[in-house]
Amino acid sequence: MKYYKKIVGKRLYLSPIHTEDIEQYTAWINDSAISDALGNSSQLFTIEKEKATLEEMATSGHNFAIIREEDDKLLGNISFFDMHQISRNAQCGLFIGDEENRNKGYGQEALKLLLNYGFNTLNLNNVMLKVFSFNEMAISCYRKVGFKEIGRRRSNYYVNGEYHDDVFMDILASEFVYRLP
Repeated sequence: MKYYKKIVGKRLYLSPIHTEDIEQYTAWINDSAISDALGNSSQLFTIEKEKATLEEMATSGHNFAIIREEDDKLLGNISFFDMHQISRNAQCGLFIGDEENRNKGYGQEALKLLLNYGFNTLNLNNVMLKVFSFNEMAISCYRKVGFKEIGRRRSNYYVNGEYHDDVFMDILASEFVYRLP
């Protein structure tokens, strides 16, 4: 078995990262639609570089592969990072790899699963994320889950000949409403 059902939802489950997915992740991270949205457009990602990243993600932190339940297909990943247990806060990030799987609610479900884990298992109180202002699909997803905009860093990200704002959003445990299926 390649994936393990650590956190199970309706259509998805979150599994520990599997390093054998290196070629898929390398293809995704070199896709400009993904690298632009993640802020990595100016970087080159080789198999070797991505292997080191995946090995680190697989052995530390709270990093998950997003897996579709019906066919065990890898859709992307989602993580907590910069976690502070005393202050009970963390940042999160996610992406859905193939365009055909975007805008289908997978990111929203994965984020709800991660937040449920963060608030009810890890005892977090505040989860924050950063998204670029041009990524309206992601901002809409985050709002549907319950994130609120808390500020912007104006004209901070330059890509494709234009400047864009960093949009900071967060959600508190008391604002999060979700029950596992």
